[in-house]
Amino acid sequence: MSTEAAARRRAKVIGLVGRAGSGKTTFADALRARGARIIEADRIGHRVTDTDPDVRAALEDEYGPGVYRPDGTLDRGRVAESVFEDREARRRLDALVHPRLVADLRRAIAEALADPAVPLVLVDAALMLEWGLDRECDLVVAVVAPEADQIARLVAARGWSPAHARRRLEVQRSNEQFAQQADVVVSNDAGIDALQARADALFDEWTGARRARHADRG
Repeated sequence: MSTEAAARRRAKVIGLVGRAGSGKTTFADALRARGARIIEADRIGHRVTDTDPDVRAALEDEYGPGVYRPDGTLDRGRVAESVFEDREARRRLDALVHPRLVADLRRAIAEALADPAVPLVLVDAALMLEWGLDRECDLVVAVVAPEADQIARLVAARGWSPAHARRRLEVQRSNEQFAQQADVVVSNDAGIDALQARADALFDEWTGARRARHADRG
């Protein structure tokens, strides 16, 4: 393929889903190391809650001005605990934040696709299926792991008790539900090296990188 044709070829958009503690970040980082553009819903959501004036005003109305720290960032732990226990509060928060977040996600995807240097776009969004963004992806990948491993990772990374981690997982889709909705299922049950190797192999498959390397040697 000529350089001009390669520049015109649209990069694949891969959706990434899975439960908390499944290993999605490790999988995404392995693709990032290969040159993939990673678009993280959590990072965009943080920007929305920290900088969108309408969202800030609504959150201060809901939780009081102290919900924002002196540095201007949202006390996400406080909000998360509140909405976790109050389904109606969570519904109000989602209705406020999610439309803005999804619009920013779509803009980020469009910008990545407009860059001919981007070989692959990975959208890391645990709620992608709820938002319908999976229909805008070429493929959806679910990273799944044994629940005991998920709980152990959440305890280590977030300082939660095992019971609290288990309660957080209970409100999410199950591994089986994510797997049923995905085009590709990656089982994270053999350690980090195996997960990274699987990400490398999928990157080659999705981008044709392995074929290109073989052609160079031929």
